[in-house]
Amino acid sequence: MDTSFIKGVIPPIVTPTDAQERVNEPVQREIVEHIITGGIHGILAMGSNGEFYGLDPEQQERATRIIVDQAAGRVPVYFGIGNITTRECVAWAKKAAAMKVDAISVLHPMFIGPNDDEMYRHFKTVAEATDLPVLLYNNPDRMRCGISAGLLERLSEIPNIVGVKESSGDMTLTAEFIRRTRNKGKDFKVIAGRDILILSTLAYGGVGTVASSANIVPELVVSIYDKFMAGDLAGALEAQYQLAPMRMAYGLSSFPVVTKDYMRLLGFDMGEPILPNTRSTPAVLAALQQHLDNLGARKLV
Repeated sequence: MDTSFIKGVIPPIVTPTDAQERVNEPVQREIVEHIITGGIHGILAMGSNGEFYGLDPEQQERATRIIVDQAAGRVPVYFGIGNITTRECVAWAKKAAAMKVDAISVLHPMFIGPNDDEMYRHFKTVAEATDLPVLLYNNPDRMRCGISAGLLERLSEIPNIVGVKESSGDMTLTAEFIRRTRNKGKDFKVIAGRDILILSTLAYGGVGTVASSANIVPELVVSIYDKFMAGDLAGALEAQYQLAPMRMAYGLSSFPVVTKDYMRLLGFDMGEPILPNTRSTPAVLAALQQHLDNLGARKLV
């Protein structure tokens, strides 16, 4: 299985919506062009910043097909699966190939807190339902469970489980993910899921990042990766530091409202956050605008 395309900067693309909380197709296509112009290396459809949890299945599929069509093979497209039950995840894994995506990302089940054996069975069953490459998604802060280093090591032996998006923010765990999977006979990919830890993950041996900030300032986020790959560690570090204040402002509003607000401030017709979330207060929006101004952020299309 060729997984050489799994690398670099992969934005979990935001989903613009209309008043009925349906995908706004022209704006979705515009955002694809914006991030591709910014030099990104892939697109994750239906990540948490894409508000997958608030879109019905028809709209999730519609958004993904729009993204695949607009990307037109220029960059790979990944499809995020975040359902709780194994049955639902298997159904999406089977549907993913029909949507012409290049790989799928599977989040551990939220809310119910399965143990390691239950998660192993879950991920294995989903992986066996598809021929696509599977990236696991570890995000314990927003769940009642997480993927341990021991569990990841077991899962890495399943042929088409080829990597993990690591969003715990724990660099000790990230380092263990990389150490335990580096000699498994395949090029297992560990990808940073925290925008603040892109450079540190690359330094440990990670291959890229799924970074929501790459929706907003794709050129800056890409520069962290490109400079590191070119051996310019000082330049990569400076770019990582430049990104930090803008990314740290995400906590000023409910997740993932700020991502959508930043895009609106750039000039994209994003619609409202999916209820119950609402857009940031005027004071927060003013602070977000200042971060964009400090970075010289702009709409690229």
